[in-house]
Amino acid sequence: MTPLVSIIMGSTSDLPIMEKAAKLLDDMHIPFEMNALSAHRTPKEVEAFATGAKERGIKVIIAGAGMAAALPGVIAASTTLPVIGVPIKGSALDGVDALYSILQMPPGIPVATVAINGAMNAAILAVEMLALSDATLAASLAAYKEGLKDKIVKANAELKEVKYAYKID
Repeated sequence: MTPLVSIIMGSTSDLPIMEKAAKLLDDMHIPFEMNALSAHRTPKEVEAFATGAKERGIKVIIAGAGMAAALPGVIAASTTLPVIGVPIKGSALDGVDALYSILQMPPGIPVATVAINGAMNAAILAVEMLALSDATLAASLAAYKEGLKDKIVKANAELKEVKYAYKID
């Protein structure tokens, strides 16, 4: 089985955030790979990964990084595949530095960017991209999103059962 999505993180300390993307991809039965690569510590390996990803069958790259957060942009500079950046909270600036680093790409080198620690949304965005050419996956995605709606409907029904002296139902 060939991976369709690559999850890349700057170091394994990002795994608690990035595993949310892995879990969603796993739940959706999408083959993926996970690697730790650093734009600053392993630049040659990052370039080799990015330039070879398409020919290995990768369709979408999810790249998480904190602080200077160069990883998503460096990958995007070396591939025509869509790159989704996940800013990782972890510095004195609570991830805002990473968010700005990933958002502020120069013209011609876009990186789709999700919220700080938003790896799950990055995976959903990757699934949406893949579902454009896969009807079965599109149906699974629609069912997943319907399930999100059902959770809120259920939660709202449960809130009606919560009693307070001045709560009006």
